Amino acid sequence: SFMRQHGPRGYVDAAGYRDWLRDEFQFRCVYCLLREAWVPGGFHIDHFLPTVTRPDLSTEYDNLLYCCATCNLAKRDAILPEPTTCLHGAAVRVLADGTLVASTREASLLVERLALNRTSYRRFRRMWIEVVQMAREVQSQLLERILGFPDNLPDLAGLRPPQGNSRPEGLENSYLSRRRRGELPATY
Repeated sequence: SFMRQHGPRGYVDAAGYRDWLRDEFQFRCVYCLLREAWVPGGFHIDHFLPTVTRPDLSTEYDNLLYCCATCNLAKRDAILPEPTTCLHGAAVRVLADGTLVASTREASLLVERLALNRTSYRRFRRMWIEVVQMAREVQSQLLERILGFPDNLPDLAGLRPPQGNSRPEGLENSYLSRRRRGELPATY
């Protein structure tokens, strides 16, 4: 199961947490799992419990999620199952045609409410499955560009959250720290 590894505190708005969230969520949308490199329009910071109902959590790190604009706009102010626990692991499979198959009620609800199986998403996932298979067979350098980590990994150890970091041990596991130690794989 997913456990938060970072705990920055005290930024005046959600945008201050962006680098932390990028690292926390592996540079992917927490809902549809699209990678930053595949979404040129950029990513949003989502308030899991919406600010409309919980303004007190608007800058609480553990209430923030990293997601693509499409998923954030689909979610809006809905109260949904926690994606970090119900969309990972065996709860969701991706078929060769790009369809997501959820094996739990919570994952099914998220897939349905965010329309993650709409035609455009299925086609997009199928295209990436095919591109990855082709790159794996033909050109490993292309595979690394498609499935590799971003070049601009955030330097979390250099950041100073205004009210500190409640989980400083997470800095050692940040992707930049792992890259510097030579422990980061070429793809993920």
